Amino acid sequence: MNPSDFIHPEDAAALRQLQNVPGLTALTKKFLAVGYEQIMHGVNMASCVQLSPSQLPQLYNRLPPICEKLGIEVPDFYLTMNPMPNAWTFGDTRIYIQITSGLVEMLSSEELDSVIAHECGHILCRHVLYSNLASFVLGGINSIDPTGLIAAPLKLALFYWNRKSELSADRAAAIITSPEVVARSQARLAGGPKTLTDQLDLNLWAQQAEQYEVIRNDGFWNKSLQMYAIATSDHPFAAVRVREILKWSESEDFCRIKTQIENGTYSDNICPGCHQPIESHWQFCQNCGANLKK
Repeated sequence: MNPSDFIHPEDAAALRQLQNVPGLTALTKKFLAVGYEQIMHGVNMASCVQLSPSQLPQLYNRLPPICEKLGIEVPDFYLTMNPMPNAWTFGDTRIYIQITSGLVEMLSSEELDSVIAHECGHILCRHVLYSNLASFVLGGINSIDPTGLIAAPLKLALFYWNRKSELSADRAAAIITSPEVVARSQARLAGGPKTLTDQLDLNLWAQQAEQYEVIRNDGFWNKSLQMYAIATSDHPFAAVRVREILKWSESEDFCRIKTQIENGTYSDNICPGCHQPIESHWQFCQNCGANLKK
């Protein structure tokens, strides 16, 4: 699957800005290459359960079909015994997905699929390298810049991008499962027991995000306060994520991708302008004239 078909525009714009920072990509790759990736591989082998067709296959077998639909290689897959529900992706040359036992215990089967698909979405969108940077390299920057004044702009930029990247990964999860499952998973991960979240009106919850936008845009002072409240968070607010995924579910792009996947007709050789099939050697779309090489 081509991530440009579904990537959130704010994620794409923020990622381009990070990629344009001189030396940032090379620095991150170097940090991983000198040993951190190898360290994590050893730690996972020693402290976690590596899932496989013969080790807890009921969990492992959820991953390959999702990877096949998204068109990515199957990463290493680990389970860590931790009651806190969580999942994350790490690596560069050897990417892995890790889920906690608390996540497995909390979610239904389809909700668990949506979380795994979300992590696979990060891989497909090539988020992993920069999420590694956000998690680890900044720690080194802070150690040589204890005041935080030098690193602050980069740190805030990484937090901002990380929040937007979650919206793209949510879209990947919605393609594999459904927007409603993704939204319900957000309710579950927000801490709601199943007895309550099964009865939750997701559309009403999403409307709270609209009210939040009114508060956030109510003058310079309120906007500054809300920016301060979210500035150092690496995930968007839950209601905002629910609003974004339910809103995207009504888009032409989502309906087209979902239909094509269900019918087995999806192709990444699609014009971004008219969404018609194109040939790889075309410079301009012969259907609408869009520039395909820009």
